[in-house]
Amino acid sequence: MSDPSNAPLATDTATIAQICDRVYHIVLDIQQQHPELLKQKYRTIPWHTSHNQSVFITKLKARLTHVEDEEAKLINLRRFLESLLLPSYFTQPSFGELTQTLQSSIPQTSPSPSPELVSSDNSETLPPSASVTNHSPGIAILLLDAENLQLDIKTEKFLEELCTYPIQIKVAFANWRSLGKKDAEFHSRGYELIHVPPGKDSADMKMATVGASIFIHYPNAREILVCSSDGGMTHLYNTLQTHGFTVYLVRKQGDTITVLNSDTNQTKRHSLSPPPEIPGPEEFINQIKAIIRLEQTRTGNLWVELSQVSTLFCSHHHTRISHLVSLHCPGKTVQDFFRDYPKEFVLHDLPEQSDLYVTLFEMNTSVIAPNPSASTESPNLDSSLHTTIQSKVELEQELARIVKIIMANSGQTSVPISNVGTEFCKQHKQSVNQVLKDLSLGDKFITFLQDCNLFQIKKSGKIYSVTIGNPGDPESQKEIQSTQSSINSVKTLEKILKEMIEGMIKKLGTDDIAVNKLKKEFQTRYNETADACVKKFEPKSSLIKFLRNRDTMFNMTFIDRDYRVAIAK
Repeated sequence: MSDPSNAPLATDTATIAQICDRVYHIVLDIQQQHPELLKQKYRTIPWHTSHNQSVFITKLKARLTHVEDEEAKLINLRRFLESLLLPSYFTQPSFGELTQTLQSSIPQTSPSPSPELVSSDNSETLPPSASVTNHSPGIAILLLDAENLQLDIKTEKFLEELCTYPIQIKVAFANWRSLGKKDAEFHSRGYELIHVPPGKDSADMKMATVGASIFIHYPNAREILVCSSDGGMTHLYNTLQTHGFTVYLVRKQGDTITVLNSDTNQTKRHSLSPPPEIPGPEEFINQIKAIIRLEQTRTGNLWVELSQVSTLFCSHHHTRISHLVSLHCPGKTVQDFFRDYPKEFVLHDLPEQSDLYVTLFEMNTSVIAPNPSASTESPNLDSSLHTTIQSKVELEQELARIVKIIMANSGQTSVPISNVGTEFCKQHKQSVNQVLKDLSLGDKFITFLQDCNLFQIKKSGKIYSVTIGNPGDPESQKEIQSTQSSINSVKTLEKILKEMIEGMIKKLGTDDIAVNKLKKEFQTRYNETADACVKKFEPKSSLIKFLRNRDTMFNMTFIDRDYRVAIAK
């Protein structure tokens, strides 16, 4: 990199006076023609008076005289203007014309690059751009915080493919003394190296400082890649956007590089791990069966949610079932794949449930579907699936718990009896009617509820609904409300979600988790949907919006029509 000390400085008093006078008249013109571009407190100042002209020029001259090089002069000039003008001015064509005029007024140098590192800890220089003229095509510039993100050649190629313009300038920031021989490696790959002193966030701060003034040094820059896993680079990302650049925010999450495009707001992902081997159809089926058996052993249930099988498969094999299905059976869905192998799998769709259930077809086992509408269940159902309810009192308490949860989540004061039966069957893997028979309590669910003092039954048309006690009784309402979570503030909700996500990621061994899985876990723990809890504090929001609006705490991605969330780093 060039040594700025060899550059001829614009110390000529007449030249600086000429620059200050021009800037003064530009600000005067702005006040007269576009006062809305000035900050409020400067709009009514009589800039045209000789006194204010003298004060203006004296202050600006002081900023330009006591600096060492041309680049610093331009940076100081911008900071001076930023104290007077609103950010919208710096996106105006007139500012670009001013910058070009002042660059021609200040002598510029274009020495050849040197392979040596910048030795000054306070240097803010960038590589020379003498080859870039105002008439040359646009370029892309890559800024890299090499202390917390290092790009290999394959990743650079991936980034080049995302850009519209060629990456002609690459600048890496780091305390190179602490990175061994990385300086030689990056230099051999065409990076200009800027050295920073040791200390937390030194590279980030230097990168933000240099990046904020990049439009001055490279008028032909059109795209900027901000490469850093530090959350503080979001400010630089936003600043560059206001200047009209297309900005790519490049971060590392586990073994994945994510790239956010400021123009499209879309995220692209690049895996740093080698792609997993593609199993053959037979091996693929055996892998799925192994996952199902593990989950059956863990839960004691024959039936497993299909979404849970997909999540566990991705965690174990680092690829999605849907991806492998698309390779082996193009045009078919995951459900189609399972149905195509009836000798291996059995699918069942519970009424009013969004998820499918799957189990293994075993020749020596009678498979009973978890059907809530059936009045009887086969006695051959595996004993581990039978409910542990052993008495009428226990059954009443369990039904009351289910009714309370449904009421709390729906906000309704009563629940259709069919919904209660469906939820009971989902949780206990057998119908209420079967339990009533086992306990010799009759064979009709509605008759049982009517005979219990704990419940109130009402009929609307052909639909029977149930509630706890008397809906108008304050004690009954108090009991219902007590089932809802004790989450009473946004900060408490943020903390709970963060702890849940961290725990689930650790348990599954993945970098992120499906938001739908988070919702199910939340409802299991707090007897309330996450969306309903969010609406207590943000009525027009939802869990996904809540997580997305806290990008310093959570990272949201959208993959294969599925939202996933991770903890921001």
